[in-house]
Amino acid sequence: MGNITAAKTIADIIRTCLGPRAMMKVRICAATPVLQLTRSEAHMEQSSQVLFLLWLQMLLDPMGGIVMTNDGNAILREIQVQHPAAKSMIEISRTQDEEVGDGTTSVIILAGEMLAVAEHFLEQQMHPTVIIWAYRKALDDMISILKKIGTPVDVNNKEMMLKIIKSAINTKAINRWSDLACSIALDAVKTVEFEENGRKEIDIKKYAKVEKIPGGFSEDSCVLRGIMVNKDVTHPRMRRLIKNPRIVLLDCSLEYKKGESQTDIEITREEDFARILQMEEEYIQQMCEDLIRVKPDLVITEKGVSDLAQHYLMRANITAIRRVRKTDNNRIARACGARIVSRTDELREEDVGTGARLFEVKKIGDEYFAFITDCKDPKACTIILRGASKEILAEVERNLQDAMQVCRNVLMDPQLVPGGGATEMAVSHALTERSKGMTGVEQWPYRAVAQALEVIPRTLIQNCGASTIRVLTSLRAKHTQEGSQTWGVNGETGALVDMKELGIWEPLAVKLQTYKTAVEVRSGGNFRASWYHLGEEDILPFMLGCLGAHHTPSAVHACV
Repeated sequence: MGNITAAKTIADIIRTCLGPRAMMKVRICAATPVLQLTRSEAHMEQSSQVLFLLWLQMLLDPMGGIVMTNDGNAILREIQVQHPAAKSMIEISRTQDEEVGDGTTSVIILAGEMLAVAEHFLEQQMHPTVIIWAYRKALDDMISILKKIGTPVDVNNKEMMLKIIKSAINTKAINRWSDLACSIALDAVKTVEFEENGRKEIDIKKYAKVEKIPGGFSEDSCVLRGIMVNKDVTHPRMRRLIKNPRIVLLDCSLEYKKGESQTDIEITREEDFARILQMEEEYIQQMCEDLIRVKPDLVITEKGVSDLAQHYLMRANITAIRRVRKTDNNRIARACGARIVSRTDELREEDVGTGARLFEVKKIGDEYFAFITDCKDPKACTIILRGASKEILAEVERNLQDAMQVCRNVLMDPQLVPGGGATEMAVSHALTERSKGMTGVEQWPYRAVAQALEVIPRTLIQNCGASTIRVLTSLRAKHTQEGSQTWGVNGETGALVDMKELGIWEPLAVKLQTYKTAVEVRSGGNFRASWYHLGEEDILPFMLGCLGAHHTPSAVHACV
Protein backbone atom coordinates (compact mmCIF):
# COMPACT_ATOMS: atom_id res chain seq x y z
CA MET A 1 0.00 0.00 0.00
CA GLY A 2 2.95 2.28 0.61
CA ASN A 3 3.91 2.02 -3.07
CA ILE A 4 0.43 3.08 -4.15
CA THR A 5 0.41 6.01 -1.73
CA ALA A 6 3.80 7.21 -3.02
CA ALA A 7 2.70 6.95 -6.64
CA LYS A 8 -0.54 8.82 -5.94
CA THR A 9 1.45 11.58 -4.22
CA ILE A 10 3.64 12.09 -7.28
CA ALA A 11 0.56 12.14 -9.53
CA ASP A 12 -1.14 14.72 -7.30
CA ILE A 13 1.88 17.02 -7.51
CA ILE A 14 1.52 17.55 -11.26
CA ARG A 15 -2.23 16.96 -11.61
CA THR A 16 -2.76 20.72 -11.83
CA CYS A 17 -0.40 20.93 -14.82
CA LEU A 18 -2.83 19.28 -17.27
CA GLY A 19 -4.80 21.26 -19.81
CA PRO A 20 -4.90 24.87 -21.00
CA ARG A 21 -5.91 26.07 -17.51
CA ALA A 22 -2.88 24.42 -15.95
CA MET A 23 -1.04 26.03 -13.07
CA MET A 24 2.44 27.37 -13.70
CA LYS A 25 5.07 26.07 -11.30
CA VAL A 26 7.69 28.57 -10.14
CA ARG A 27 10.77 27.03 -8.57
CA ILE A 28 12.58 29.43 -6.26
CA CYS A 29 15.64 29.34 -4.04
CA ALA A 30 15.69 27.29 -0.85
CA ALA A 31 15.86 30.36 1.38
CA THR A 32 12.37 31.41 0.28
CA PRO A 33 9.42 29.82 2.11
CA VAL A 34 6.95 27.62 0.27
CA LEU A 35 3.93 29.58 -0.94
CA GLN A 36 0.80 28.65 -2.82
CA LEU A 37 -1.71 31.08 -4.24
CA THR A 38 -5.26 30.01 -3.60
CA ARG A 39 -8.04 30.84 -6.04
CA SER A 40 -9.25 33.74 -3.88
CA GLU A 41 -5.73 35.17 -3.54
CA ALA A 42 -5.19 34.94 -7.27
CA HIS A 43 -8.52 36.71 -7.82
CA MET A 44 -7.42 39.53 -5.51
CA GLU A 45 -4.17 39.86 -7.45
CA GLN A 46 -6.10 40.02 -10.71
CA SER A 47 -8.29 42.83 -9.46
CA SER A 48 -5.37 44.84 -8.10
CA GLN A 49 -2.60 44.98 -10.67
CA VAL A 50 -1.80 41.99 -12.86
CA LEU A 51 -4.05 39.60 -14.81
CA PHE A 52 -2.70 36.14 -14.10
CA LEU A 53 -3.27 33.78 -17.00
CA LEU A 54 -1.86 30.89 -15.01
CA TRP A 55 -2.03 30.04 -11.31
CA LEU A 56 1.32 30.20 -9.53
CA GLN A 57 2.79 27.69 -7.12
CA MET A 58 6.16 28.04 -5.38
CA LEU A 59 8.46 25.02 -5.10
CA LEU A 60 11.75 24.75 -3.25
CA ASP A 61 15.04 24.35 -5.08
CA PRO A 62 18.08 23.26 -3.03
CA MET A 63 20.48 24.75 -5.59
CA GLY A 64 18.79 28.16 -5.90
CA GLY A 65 17.54 29.90 -9.03
CA ILE A 66 14.14 30.34 -10.66
CA VAL A 67 12.29 28.05 -13.06
CA MET A 68 8.75 28.74 -14.28
CA THR A 69 7.14 25.74 -15.90
CA ASN A 70 3.98 23.65 -16.18
CA ASP A 71 5.77 20.81 -17.96
CA GLY A 72 5.32 17.58 -15.99
CA ASN A 73 8.72 16.13 -16.82
CA ALA A 74 10.55 19.38 -15.99
CA ILE A 75 8.86 19.53 -12.58
CA LEU A 76 9.55 15.90 -11.73
CA ARG A 77 13.23 16.30 -12.65
CA GLU A 78 13.54 18.76 -9.74
CA ILE A 79 11.91 16.46 -7.19
CA GLN A 80 14.22 14.44 -4.95
CA VAL A 81 12.57 11.30 -3.59
CA GLN A 82 13.78 8.19 -1.78
CA HIS A 83 10.80 5.88 -2.20
CA PRO A 84 11.37 3.35 -5.03
CA ALA A 85 7.77 3.59 -6.28
CA ALA A 86 8.01 7.38 -6.47
CA LYS A 87 11.31 7.06 -8.33
CA SER A 88 9.61 4.67 -10.73
CA MET A 89 6.91 7.28 -11.43
CA ILE A 90 9.52 9.92 -12.20
CA GLU A 91 11.38 7.49 -14.43
CA ILE A 92 8.33 6.74 -16.59
CA SER A 93 7.90 10.47 -17.20
CA ARG A 94 11.48 10.60 -18.44
CA THR A 95 10.87 7.55 -20.62
CA GLN A 96 7.78 9.16 -22.15
CA ASP A 97 9.75 12.32 -22.90
CA GLU A 98 12.58 10.40 -24.56
CA GLU A 99 10.27 8.22 -26.65
CA VAL A 100 7.72 10.70 -27.99
CA GLY A 101 8.51 14.04 -26.29
CA ASP A 102 4.93 14.71 -25.15
CA GLY A 103 2.32 13.34 -22.75
CA THR A 104 4.63 13.41 -19.71
CA THR A 105 1.93 14.85 -17.45
CA SER A 106 -0.79 12.52 -18.74
CA VAL A 107 1.27 9.38 -18.24
CA ILE A 108 1.96 10.21 -14.57
CA ILE A 109 -1.66 11.07 -13.83
CA LEU A 110 -2.88 7.92 -15.58
CA ALA A 111 -0.31 5.66 -13.90
CA GLY A 112 -1.22 7.06 -10.48
CA GLU A 113 -4.91 6.44 -11.13
CA MET A 114 -4.21 2.90 -12.34
CA LEU A 115 -2.66 2.14 -8.97
CA ALA A 116 -5.35 3.99 -7.04
CA VAL A 117 -8.16 1.85 -8.51
CA ALA A 118 -6.15 -1.32 -7.78
CA GLU A 119 -5.88 -0.46 -4.08
CA HIS A 120 -9.44 -1.67 -3.44
CA PHE A 121 -8.69 -5.12 -4.89
CA LEU A 122 -5.51 -5.51 -2.84
CA GLU A 123 -7.45 -4.68 0.32
CA GLN A 124 -9.86 -7.48 -0.60
CA GLN A 125 -6.88 -9.89 -0.79
CA MET A 126 -7.06 -10.31 -4.58
CA HIS A 127 -3.75 -11.71 -5.78
CA PRO A 128 -1.51 -9.18 -7.62
CA THR A 129 -1.04 -11.68 -10.48
CA VAL A 130 -4.77 -11.55 -11.23
CA ILE A 131 -4.74 -7.76 -11.29
CA ILE A 132 -1.65 -7.73 -13.54
CA TRP A 133 -3.26 -10.16 -15.99
CA ALA A 134 -6.40 -8.03 -16.18
CA TYR A 135 -4.36 -4.85 -16.72
CA ARG A 136 -2.36 -6.39 -19.54
CA LYS A 137 -5.49 -7.78 -21.16
CA ALA A 138 -7.01 -4.30 -20.95
CA LEU A 139 -3.84 -2.80 -22.50
CA ASP A 140 -4.07 -5.10 -25.52
CA ASP A 141 -7.70 -4.08 -26.02
CA MET A 142 -6.85 -0.39 -25.53
CA ILE A 143 -4.24 -0.55 -28.29
CA SER A 144 -6.66 -2.21 -30.71
CA ILE A 145 -9.38 0.34 -29.90
CA LEU A 146 -6.97 3.25 -30.37
CA LYS A 147 -5.97 2.03 -33.81
CA LYS A 148 -9.64 1.88 -34.81
CA ILE A 149 -10.23 5.42 -33.55
CA GLY A 150 -7.08 6.74 -35.32
CA THR A 151 -7.64 9.08 -38.25
CA PRO A 152 -5.05 9.41 -41.07
CA VAL A 153 -3.73 12.90 -41.80
CA ASP A 154 -2.11 14.48 -44.86
CA VAL A 155 1.33 15.64 -43.68
CA ASN A 156 1.69 17.86 -46.75
CA ASN A 157 -1.30 19.95 -45.65
CA LYS A 158 0.46 22.81 -43.85
CA GLU A 159 -2.72 24.26 -42.39
CA MET A 160 -3.69 20.93 -40.83
CA MET A 161 -0.18 20.38 -39.45
CA LEU A 162 -0.22 23.83 -37.83
CA LYS A 163 -3.58 23.02 -36.18
CA ILE A 164 -2.19 19.78 -34.77
CA ILE A 165 0.87 21.51 -33.31
CA LYS A 166 -1.26 24.36 -31.97
CA SER A 167 -3.53 21.96 -30.10
CA ALA A 168 -0.41 20.54 -28.40
CA ILE A 169 1.00 23.89 -27.21
CA ASN A 170 -2.29 25.50 -26.21
CA THR A 171 -1.68 24.04 -22.74
CA LYS A 172 1.81 25.55 -22.58
CA ALA A 173 3.14 28.91 -21.50
CA ILE A 174 3.79 29.97 -25.12
CA ASN A 175 0.17 29.72 -26.23
CA ARG A 176 0.18 33.53 -26.49
CA TRP A 177 2.62 33.22 -29.40
CA SER A 178 1.16 29.94 -30.63
CA ASP A 179 1.04 30.95 -34.32
CA LEU A 180 4.74 31.89 -34.35
CA ALA A 181 5.75 28.84 -32.28
CA CYS A 182 3.83 26.47 -34.56
CA SER A 183 5.46 27.92 -37.67
CA ILE A 184 8.92 27.67 -36.09
CA ALA A 185 8.35 24.05 -35.01
CA LEU A 186 7.02 22.96 -38.40
CA ASP A 187 9.79 24.73 -40.35
CA ALA A 188 12.51 23.26 -38.10
CA VAL A 189 11.21 19.68 -38.34
CA LYS A 190 10.69 19.92 -42.09
CA THR A 191 14.24 21.23 -42.45
CA VAL A 192 15.90 18.34 -40.60
CA GLU A 193 13.71 15.67 -42.24
CA PHE A 194 15.98 13.32 -44.15
CA GLU A 195 14.99 10.36 -46.29
CA GLU A 196 17.41 7.87 -47.78
CA ASN A 197 16.77 4.43 -49.30
CA GLY A 198 13.13 4.56 -48.19
CA ARG A 199 14.07 5.22 -44.55
CA LYS A 200 12.90 8.47 -42.96
CA GLU A 201 15.01 10.10 -40.28
CA ILE A 202 14.03 13.14 -38.19
CA ASP A 203 16.65 13.75 -35.49
CA ILE A 204 15.55 16.91 -33.71
CA LYS A 205 17.91 16.68 -30.75
CA LYS A 206 21.00 16.40 -32.93
CA TYR A 207 20.25 18.67 -35.89
CA ALA A 208 17.73 21.28 -34.63
CA LYS A 209 19.63 23.35 -32.08
CA VAL A 210 17.87 26.00 -29.99
CA GLU A 211 19.94 29.09 -29.18
CA LYS A 212 18.53 31.34 -26.45
CA ILE A 213 19.54 35.02 -26.63
CA PRO A 214 18.05 37.22 -23.84
CA GLY A 215 16.72 40.55 -25.05
CA GLY A 216 14.54 41.73 -27.89
CA PHE A 217 10.97 40.56 -28.42
CA SER A 218 9.55 37.05 -28.63
CA GLU A 219 8.33 37.93 -32.12
CA ASP A 220 12.00 38.20 -33.20
CA SER A 221 12.42 34.42 -32.80
CA CYS A 222 12.99 32.57 -36.07
CA VAL A 223 14.41 29.48 -37.78
CA LEU A 224 17.67 29.92 -39.71
CA ARG A 225 18.27 28.06 -42.95
CA GLY A 226 21.68 27.29 -41.60
CA ILE A 227 23.68 27.32 -38.40
CA MET A 228 24.54 29.87 -35.74
CA VAL A 229 27.31 29.34 -33.17
CA ASN A 230 28.33 31.54 -30.27
CA LYS A 231 31.83 32.19 -31.63
CA ASP A 232 33.92 35.02 -33.06
CA VAL A 233 36.86 34.90 -35.50
CA THR A 234 40.22 34.10 -33.93
CA HIS A 235 42.03 37.19 -35.31
CA PRO A 236 40.56 40.72 -35.38
CA ARG A 237 41.80 41.32 -38.95
CA MET A 238 40.05 38.26 -40.38
CA ARG A 239 36.95 38.77 -42.52
CA ARG A 240 33.59 38.81 -40.73
CA LEU A 241 31.44 38.82 -43.88
CA ILE A 242 31.95 36.30 -46.69
CA LYS A 243 29.53 35.59 -49.53
CA ASN A 244 29.45 32.07 -51.01
CA PRO A 245 32.15 30.82 -48.59
CA ARG A 246 34.19 27.67 -49.14
CA ILE A 247 34.14 25.97 -45.75
CA VAL A 248 36.64 23.45 -44.34
CA LEU A 249 35.80 21.59 -41.12
CA LEU A 250 38.48 20.04 -38.92
CA ASP A 251 38.52 18.03 -35.72
CA CYS A 252 42.27 18.45 -35.27
CA SER A 253 44.18 21.36 -33.78
CA LEU A 254 46.25 23.84 -35.77
CA GLU A 255 48.94 23.81 -33.11
CA TYR A 256 52.22 22.00 -32.58
CA LYS A 257 51.41 18.53 -31.33
CA LYS A 258 52.54 18.00 -27.76
CA GLY A 259 53.48 14.65 -26.26
CA GLU A 260 50.68 12.72 -24.55
CA SER A 261 52.92 12.14 -21.55
CA GLN A 262 55.51 14.36 -19.91
CA THR A 263 58.48 14.78 -22.24
CA ASP A 264 61.91 16.15 -21.26
CA ILE A 265 64.41 17.47 -23.80
CA GLU A 266 68.00 18.12 -22.79
CA ILE A 267 69.64 20.90 -24.77
CA THR A 268 73.39 21.44 -24.61
CA ARG A 269 73.79 24.02 -27.37
CA GLU A 270 71.95 27.22 -28.21
CA GLU A 271 71.59 26.08 -31.85
CA ASP A 272 69.56 23.07 -30.73
CA PHE A 273 66.95 25.30 -29.09
CA ALA A 274 66.70 27.39 -32.25
CA ARG A 275 66.28 24.18 -34.29
CA ILE A 276 63.39 23.00 -32.07
CA LEU A 277 61.59 26.32 -32.55
CA GLN A 278 62.18 26.09 -36.29
CA MET A 279 60.71 22.56 -36.39
CA GLU A 280 57.55 23.76 -34.63
CA GLU A 281 57.20 26.64 -37.06
CA GLU A 282 57.70 24.37 -40.07
CA TYR A 283 55.07 21.96 -38.72
CA ILE A 284 52.48 24.75 -38.35
CA GLN A 285 53.42 26.18 -41.75
CA GLN A 286 52.94 22.81 -43.44
CA MET A 287 49.47 22.40 -41.93
CA CYS A 288 48.48 25.89 -43.10
CA GLU A 289 49.84 25.15 -46.61
CA ASP A 290 47.69 22.00 -46.72
CA LEU A 291 44.68 24.18 -45.91
CA ILE A 292 45.58 26.95 -48.37
CA ARG A 293 45.95 24.34 -51.14
CA VAL A 294 42.14 23.75 -51.28
CA LYS A 295 41.47 27.55 -51.26
CA PRO A 296 38.98 27.81 -48.39
CA ASP A 297 37.41 31.06 -47.20
CA LEU A 298 36.50 29.74 -43.75
CA VAL A 299 38.20 27.15 -41.52
CA ILE A 300 36.33 25.79 -38.48
CA THR A 301 38.05 23.47 -36.04
CA GLU A 302 37.00 21.73 -32.83
CA LYS A 303 40.44 22.28 -31.29
CA GLY A 304 42.76 25.24 -30.87
CA VAL A 305 44.48 27.52 -33.41
CA SER A 306 47.95 28.79 -32.50
CA ASP A 307 49.01 32.41 -32.99
CA LEU A 308 51.41 31.37 -35.75
CA ALA A 309 48.63 29.50 -37.60
CA GLN A 310 46.40 32.56 -37.29
CA HIS A 311 49.17 34.63 -38.85
CA TYR A 312 49.55 32.33 -41.89
CA LEU A 313 45.77 32.02 -42.39
CA MET A 314 45.24 35.76 -42.06
CA ARG A 315 47.91 36.43 -44.71
CA ALA A 316 46.07 34.00 -47.03
CA ASN A 317 42.80 35.90 -46.38
CA ILE A 318 41.26 32.87 -44.63
CA THR A 319 38.93 33.27 -41.64
CA ALA A 320 39.28 30.80 -38.76
CA ILE A 321 36.96 29.83 -35.89
CA ARG A 322 38.23 27.56 -33.12
CA ARG A 323 36.95 25.36 -30.30
CA VAL A 324 33.54 24.63 -31.84
CA ARG A 325 31.55 21.86 -30.19
CA LYS A 326 31.47 18.48 -31.90
CA THR A 327 27.68 18.66 -32.20
CA ASP A 328 27.86 22.12 -33.80
CA ASN A 329 30.52 20.91 -36.23
CA ASN A 330 28.29 17.99 -37.28
CA ARG A 331 25.38 20.35 -37.89
CA ILE A 332 27.55 22.71 -39.95
CA ALA A 333 28.75 19.74 -42.02
CA ARG A 334 25.18 18.66 -42.71
CA ALA A 335 24.05 22.21 -43.53
CA CYS A 336 26.80 23.22 -45.96
CA GLY A 337 27.77 19.80 -47.37
CA ALA A 338 31.31 19.72 -45.96
CA ARG A 339 33.11 16.71 -44.52
CA ILE A 340 34.91 16.80 -41.19
CA VAL A 341 38.60 16.00 -41.70
CA SER A 342 40.97 14.67 -39.02
CA ARG A 343 44.28 15.51 -40.73
CA THR A 344 45.10 18.53 -42.87
CA ASP A 345 47.23 16.47 -45.29
CA GLU A 346 44.14 14.38 -46.14
CA LEU A 347 42.10 17.36 -47.37
CA ARG A 348 40.49 16.93 -50.79
CA GLU A 349 38.34 19.19 -52.93
CA GLU A 350 35.23 17.11 -52.19
CA ASP A 351 35.70 17.79 -48.45
CA VAL A 352 35.06 21.52 -48.93
CA GLY A 353 31.52 22.70 -48.18
CA THR A 354 29.98 25.06 -50.72
CA GLY A 355 26.30 24.84 -49.75
CA ALA A 356 26.13 28.09 -47.76
CA ARG A 357 25.67 31.46 -49.43
CA LEU A 358 26.61 33.72 -46.53
CA PHE A 359 28.96 33.76 -43.55
CA GLU A 360 28.59 36.65 -41.16
CA VAL A 361 29.64 37.51 -37.61
CA LYS A 362 27.21 39.71 -35.66
CA LYS A 363 27.32 41.20 -32.20
CA ILE A 364 24.08 40.66 -30.26
CA GLY A 365 24.15 42.17 -26.79
CA ASP A 366 27.65 41.61 -25.40
CA GLU A 367 28.46 38.48 -27.40
CA TYR A 368 29.51 37.63 -30.95
CA PHE A 369 27.65 35.05 -33.02
CA ALA A 370 28.80 33.45 -36.27
CA PHE A 371 26.04 32.82 -38.83
CA ILE A 372 26.33 30.35 -41.71
CA THR A 373 23.04 30.88 -43.52
CA ASP A 374 21.13 30.74 -46.81
CA CYS A 375 22.12 27.11 -47.29
CA LYS A 376 20.79 25.32 -50.38
CA ASP A 377 19.49 22.16 -48.70
CA PRO A 378 20.58 22.45 -45.06
CA LYS A 379 19.07 19.35 -43.33
CA ALA A 380 20.14 21.07 -40.10
CA CYS A 381 19.04 24.33 -38.56
CA THR A 382 19.31 26.71 -35.63
CA ILE A 383 16.28 28.11 -33.86
CA ILE A 384 16.90 31.57 -32.39
CA LEU A 385 14.75 32.43 -29.37
CA ARG A 386 14.52 35.98 -28.06
CA GLY A 387 12.83 36.97 -24.81
CA ALA A 388 12.93 39.09 -21.70
CA SER A 389 14.88 36.75 -19.41
CA LYS A 390 16.71 33.45 -19.25
CA GLU A 391 13.93 31.87 -17.18
CA ILE A 392 11.27 32.72 -19.76
CA LEU A 393 13.50 31.51 -22.60
CA ALA A 394 14.14 28.22 -20.79
CA GLU A 395 10.39 27.56 -20.54
CA VAL A 396 9.82 28.62 -24.16
CA GLU A 397 12.52 26.18 -25.23
CA ARG A 398 10.87 23.32 -23.33
CA ASN A 399 7.51 24.12 -24.92
CA LEU A 400 9.06 24.42 -28.38
CA GLN A 401 10.76 21.05 -27.98
CA ASP A 402 7.34 19.52 -27.22
CA ALA A 403 5.87 21.19 -30.32
CA MET A 404 8.67 19.83 -32.51
CA GLN A 405 8.26 16.34 -31.05
CA VAL A 406 4.52 16.43 -31.85
CA CYS A 407 5.32 17.44 -35.43
CA ARG A 408 7.93 14.70 -35.70
CA ASN A 409 5.52 12.06 -34.35
CA VAL A 410 2.89 13.01 -36.93
CA LEU A 411 5.41 12.92 -39.78
CA MET A 412 6.69 9.51 -38.69
CA ASP A 413 3.22 8.05 -38.02
CA PRO A 414 0.55 10.23 -39.70
CA GLN A 415 -2.43 9.20 -37.57
CA LEU A 416 -4.39 11.29 -35.08
CA VAL A 417 -6.85 10.74 -32.24
CA PRO A 418 -9.15 13.39 -30.71
CA GLY A 419 -7.87 15.28 -27.65
CA GLY A 420 -9.66 16.88 -24.73
CA GLY A 421 -10.25 13.52 -23.00
CA ALA A 422 -12.38 12.26 -25.92
CA THR A 423 -10.07 9.34 -26.66
CA GLU A 424 -9.95 8.28 -22.99
CA MET A 425 -13.74 8.33 -22.72
CA ALA A 426 -14.14 6.40 -25.97
CA VAL A 427 -11.66 3.73 -24.86
CA SER A 428 -13.21 3.65 -21.37
CA HIS A 429 -16.69 3.08 -22.80
CA ALA A 430 -15.42 0.31 -25.12
CA LEU A 431 -13.60 -1.46 -22.25
CA THR A 432 -16.68 -1.26 -20.04
CA GLU A 433 -18.79 -2.89 -22.75
CA ARG A 434 -16.22 -5.66 -23.26
CA SER A 435 -15.99 -6.35 -19.53
CA LYS A 436 -19.69 -7.30 -19.51
CA GLY A 437 -18.82 -10.38 -21.54
CA MET A 438 -16.05 -11.51 -19.16
CA THR A 439 -16.39 -14.04 -16.37
CA GLY A 440 -14.39 -14.55 -13.20
CA VAL A 441 -12.75 -12.08 -10.84
CA GLU A 442 -10.55 -10.68 -13.66
CA GLN A 443 -13.50 -8.65 -14.93
CA TRP A 444 -13.34 -6.28 -11.94
CA PRO A 445 -9.75 -5.01 -12.33
CA TYR A 446 -10.37 -4.99 -16.11
CA ARG A 447 -13.34 -2.69 -15.57
CA ALA A 448 -11.27 -0.64 -13.11
CA VAL A 449 -8.89 0.24 -15.97
CA ALA A 450 -11.85 1.73 -17.84
CA GLN A 451 -12.69 3.72 -14.73
CA ALA A 452 -9.08 4.92 -14.37
CA LEU A 453 -9.04 6.33 -17.91
CA GLU A 454 -11.70 8.84 -16.89
CA VAL A 455 -9.08 10.64 -14.78
CA ILE A 456 -7.89 12.63 -17.82
CA PRO A 457 -11.23 14.30 -18.68
CA ARG A 458 -12.00 14.62 -14.95
CA THR A 459 -8.73 16.48 -14.33
CA LEU A 460 -9.36 18.77 -17.30
CA ILE A 461 -12.77 19.64 -15.85
CA GLN A 462 -11.32 20.25 -12.39
CA ASN A 463 -8.51 22.48 -13.65
CA CYS A 464 -10.89 24.80 -15.49
CA GLY A 465 -13.24 25.08 -12.47
CA ALA A 466 -16.33 23.43 -13.98
CA SER A 467 -18.72 21.03 -12.22
CA THR A 468 -16.92 17.70 -12.35
CA ILE A 469 -19.89 15.42 -11.64
CA ARG A 470 -22.30 17.14 -14.02
CA VAL A 471 -19.88 17.44 -16.98
CA LEU A 472 -18.38 13.96 -16.59
CA THR A 473 -21.83 12.35 -16.36
CA SER A 474 -22.92 14.19 -19.49
CA LEU A 475 -19.75 13.06 -21.28
CA ARG A 476 -20.37 9.42 -20.32
CA ALA A 477 -23.92 9.68 -21.66
CA LYS A 478 -22.67 11.31 -24.86
CA HIS A 479 -20.25 8.46 -25.57
CA THR A 480 -23.02 5.90 -25.35
CA GLN A 481 -24.48 7.44 -28.52
CA GLU A 482 -23.37 6.25 -31.92
CA GLY A 483 -20.70 8.38 -33.66
CA SER A 484 -19.83 10.46 -30.58
CA GLN A 485 -16.27 9.21 -30.10
CA THR A 486 -14.77 12.64 -30.83
CA TRP A 487 -16.67 14.45 -28.06
CA GLY A 488 -14.53 15.70 -25.19
CA VAL A 489 -14.00 18.55 -22.72
CA ASN A 490 -13.12 22.10 -23.71
CA GLY A 491 -10.20 22.75 -21.38
CA GLU A 492 -10.87 26.50 -21.36
CA THR A 493 -14.57 26.49 -20.43
CA GLY A 494 -15.30 22.95 -19.22
CA ALA A 495 -18.11 22.52 -21.75
CA LEU A 496 -18.66 19.43 -23.91
CA VAL A 497 -17.56 19.98 -27.51
CA ASP A 498 -16.78 17.95 -30.61
CA MET A 499 -12.97 17.86 -30.83
CA LYS A 500 -13.24 17.51 -34.60
CA GLU A 501 -14.94 20.89 -34.84
CA LEU A 502 -12.68 22.47 -32.24
CA GLY A 503 -9.58 21.14 -34.04
CA ILE A 504 -7.96 19.48 -30.98
CA TRP A 505 -5.99 16.43 -32.07
CA GLU A 506 -3.17 14.35 -30.64
CA PRO A 507 -0.71 12.05 -32.44
CA LEU A 508 -1.64 8.40 -32.16
CA ALA A 509 1.99 7.54 -31.33
CA VAL A 510 1.88 9.74 -28.19
CA LYS A 511 -1.36 8.19 -26.95
CA LEU A 512 -0.14 4.64 -27.58
CA GLN A 513 3.09 5.31 -25.70
CA THR A 514 1.18 6.92 -22.82
CA TYR A 515 -1.05 3.86 -22.33
CA LYS A 516 1.77 1.37 -22.76
CA THR A 517 4.04 3.16 -20.30
CA ALA A 518 1.34 3.74 -17.68
CA VAL A 519 -0.09 0.21 -17.72
CA GLU A 520 3.09 -1.80 -18.28
CA VAL A 521 5.05 -0.10 -15.53
CA ARG A 522 2.14 -0.22 -13.10
CA SER A 523 1.39 -3.89 -13.77
CA GLY A 524 5.01 -5.00 -13.84
CA GLY A 525 6.59 -2.91 -11.12
CA ASN A 526 4.81 -1.57 -8.09
CA PHE A 527 2.73 -4.60 -7.16
CA ARG A 528 5.87 -6.74 -7.08
CA ALA A 529 7.96 -3.95 -5.57
CA SER A 530 6.01 -4.38 -2.32
CA TRP A 531 8.17 -7.48 -1.64
CA TYR A 532 11.18 -5.30 -0.90
CA HIS A 533 9.34 -3.40 1.83
CA LEU A 534 8.22 -6.51 3.74
CA GLY A 535 9.83 -7.44 7.02
CA GLU A 536 10.72 -10.99 8.02
CA GLU A 537 7.47 -11.38 9.95
CA ASP A 538 5.59 -10.53 6.72
CA ILE A 539 7.72 -12.58 4.32
CA LEU A 540 7.32 -15.89 6.18
CA PRO A 541 3.48 -16.00 6.13
CA PHE A 542 3.51 -14.76 2.54
CA MET A 543 5.85 -17.56 1.38
CA LEU A 544 3.88 -20.15 3.37
CA GLY A 545 0.74 -19.10 1.58
CA CYS A 546 2.46 -19.42 -1.78
CA LEU A 547 4.28 -22.72 -1.11
CA GLY A 548 1.49 -24.53 0.70
CA ALA A 549 0.61 -25.55 4.24
CA HIS A 550 2.95 -28.58 4.27
CA HIS A 551 6.02 -26.26 4.32
CA THR A 552 7.09 -25.33 7.84
CA PRO A 553 8.15 -21.81 8.85
CA SER A 554 11.65 -23.08 9.68
CA ALA A 555 12.05 -24.53 6.16
CA VAL A 556 10.90 -21.29 4.61
CA HIS A 557 13.22 -19.31 6.90
CA ALA A 558 16.13 -21.45 5.70
CA CYS A 559 15.25 -20.64 2.08
CA VAL A 560 15.13 -16.91 2.84
